[in-house]
Amino acid sequence: MRYISILSFGMFAMSAAVADDKSFTFPDPLTMRDGTKITTKDEWTTKRKPELRELFQAHMYGRYPTVTTTVTGKTLYEDKAAFGGLATVQEVELSLGLKNCPPIYLLIAVPNKRPADGSPIFVGLNFDGNHAHLDDKQIRLPTGWMLASRKGVKDNRTTEEGRGSCKTLWPIEQIIKSGYSVCTCYYGDISEDRKETNGPLAPFVVDPILKDDAERTESIMLWAWGIHRMVDYVETMPTINKNRIATIGHSRLGKTALLAGAFDDRIAAVFPNQAGCGGTGPSRHADLKAESVKRINTAFPHWFSGTFKTYNDALNKLPIDQHLLLAMCVPRPVLYTNAEEDKWANPNGQFEMMLLANPVYELFGSKGTNSTTRPKLKELNKEQLGYWMRPGQHELNPDDWATFITFADRWMK
Repeated sequence: MRYISILSFGMFAMSAAVADDKSFTFPDPLTMRDGTKITTKDEWTTKRKPELRELFQAHMYGRYPTVTTTVTGKTLYEDKAAFGGLATVQEVELSLGLKNCPPIYLLIAVPNKRPADGSPIFVGLNFDGNHAHLDDKQIRLPTGWMLASRKGVKDNRTTEEGRGSCKTLWPIEQIIKSGYSVCTCYYGDISEDRKETNGPLAPFVVDPILKDDAERTESIMLWAWGIHRMVDYVETMPTINKNRIATIGHSRLGKTALLAGAFDDRIAAVFPNQAGCGGTGPSRHADLKAESVKRINTAFPHWFSGTFKTYNDALNKLPIDQHLLLAMCVPRPVLYTNAEEDKWANPNGQFEMMLLANPVYELFGSKGTNSTTRPKLKELNKEQLGYWMRPGQHELNPDDWATFITFADRWMK
């Protein structure tokens, strides 16, 4: 496969992916559906961005829940001298103010030494449960369904064997020592990652009028909505700087992080790691080594709406692509991170998406990215549209976090 890019930043942008006589044309981020050109920041904010928000709901992720929530937190456990006195760690039961709706559980760590206006914070979902990220028997075990492939899981339920088993995925002590707070939650508290059901919160937050699956709220949108409820809580904490909240996620939760950032301007920076198809990677591509829309919709039908599945074999009819979701984050910094061996996540296509979003950043007076070629291995592009690739495979590890922190130091402190 080869990529041909025709780019004139600040004007019209188009990219075509060419392989086996297939080619694709990407929607221009600065042209409305009716052909109207966007030439000012105000036009983007009041016209194009709302249009894109509607299109991503109607054609890909399903409807953003409109139910009114009032979050309240109950501290279940607190250690004010965690990591040898460096941090305060809490587990918080977060209620959403909806009758009979189950709570979600937040693991929060805040440096004890922090700026007077509060600490910046990374907010995101985890795959394994809060108990898997610290060696602390007072952190509760999730009681709901879990993927059988996760550590310490038997019969789709977690066990004590999983406690502290995933500390490298969210290396909380490393993050604390770098001056950042952490708030994470088990993603299954919001939506179970399986075809059979999108519970436990869906019965309480999804509009019942969405009876078929065409625009029904599906898991990635539910997870993003859940991140926003986490933000509702942490921005009330006096120890947190509410203007420096970043969202982060890996793989399907990286797709979630990007969607959460695009749909909520309170999020100051976005860190989607190896998010690929349906997230940071393009829907339109012909790279046989990368995941396709048809493949992801077949394997994970609960992630995206029924409407998105109608484009499996008609990608050029899709009125959106992932550069437009990235552009919705303007002017906030976004870092795309990848691994050399993870071709499935389409790292080349992800870089193309950054280039195609760049004219929107330029419209806002930002550099976006000055790069026209993908940065070299282990070379961090620190511009507002950042990119980094390391050796290795599809995983989240301390090297990734060190890069997140380097980028955050530039844009969040």
